[in-house]
Amino acid sequence: MSENAVHLTPEQVEDPARGYADLRTRDELPQVVLPGLTTPVRLVTRYADVKAALTEPRLIRDRTRIPGDADEAQASDAQDELLEAASAGLPAEYVKYFAGHLALFDGEEHAHRRAPLTRAFTARRIAALRTFVERTADALVAEAEGNGGTDLLGAFAYPLATQVICELIGVEERDRDQVCSWMRDFAFGDGSRAGEALVALVEYAKELIARRRAEPTEDLISALLDGDVLTEDELIGIVFLLINTGITPPALFLAHAALALLDHPEQAARLHADPELLPRAVPELLRYVSIVRIGATLYATEDFDFAGTALRRGESVTVALLAADHDPEEFGDGAGQLDVGREFGRGDGHLAFGHGAHYCIGAALGRLVTSVVLDRLFVRRDDLRLAVSRAELEFGHWPGDGFHLLRLPVRL
Repeated sequence: MSENAVHLTPEQVEDPARGYADLRTRDELPQVVLPGLTTPVRLVTRYADVKAALTEPRLIRDRTRIPGDADEAQASDAQDELLEAASAGLPAEYVKYFAGHLALFDGEEHAHRRAPLTRAFTARRIAALRTFVERTADALVAEAEGNGGTDLLGAFAYPLATQVICELIGVEERDRDQVCSWMRDFAFGDGSRAGEALVALVEYAKELIARRRAEPTEDLISALLDGDVLTEDELIGIVFLLINTGITPPALFLAHAALALLDHPEQAARLHADPELLPRAVPELLRYVSIVRIGATLYATEDFDFAGTALRRGESVTVALLAADHDPEEFGDGAGQLDVGREFGRGDGHLAFGHGAHYCIGAALGRLVTSVVLDRLFVRRDDLRLAVSRAELEFGHWPGDGFHLLRLPVRL
């Protein structure tokens, strides 16, 4: 199959206008090899097809649940490659805590692990975080002003996301600097201390769980312990789910969203002049950026036709969320344009948080943090500028994905 596959470049993965134009018009789902990987996968790029794929019961995430023996051609795939790369150099006995997260489960197993987290992630708990998010963002802005500028990714977005996760989980104040340091080393360091950080975080999570069993508080861990339906390993897995999905992707999104507004100064000016556009600007930037460009790998449980394609049992499929969020069939001729006044219909109006049973649990928190950051950086001020030329910005390539900012130097 790989001989006929389209080998995508990082530039294509992150370019919704040109990178997917040909793929989106094909009658069958194209077979592609994602950047930095070697095994092919069927790629879904149209908005309607992506939504359908994410709710199709015959497309599952746990390949071990495929009836019978999966096709030998699918013995190794893109998901295996990505997990292998993510766990390289980490202590084998600790890898299970971050490799076996919710995105890889289906059906009853997924519901068992997700339900307590859904119940704990209440609207009240998220709303209560607003003051903390505002206070933390204000402190980081004040520090940047005192320095005359900052790296909006490394010195603002990452620390903000890390502090929010610490607050949500219930990391005690006396432990916070150390735990945030471990999170930084694990989630977005240079990799040299990731193994040590993983071990330290697991051991800390065990201690925190024991403390909360003895003396519950109002934090997320205490809420998850209510009812005692999760094992300790499952609880630790949730801590790492929050670290993995609640730090790097949101931090990268905030930086890329800021860059999108800096690239479109007329839209930044609209938002500054009319703060009432903020509730529209948040979902529009989520749609426009769609920081998770490629979704999880899905597997066909049987032979069936999907999106004009005869899928074979065991065949792997993945969704291009960025492509879907820029589909002209869904968003019209202006699909590729940033419009902070865009009106969305019911629901999110985009797929940046996914769709269906695996819809992002932290979506409400993501919207809250985004609204606070946009308010502080673009509504209350109009002087945010790049500290280097656009051409000097540094990007790094992620396997299976496109390019992401490494730094975003700005002046305030």
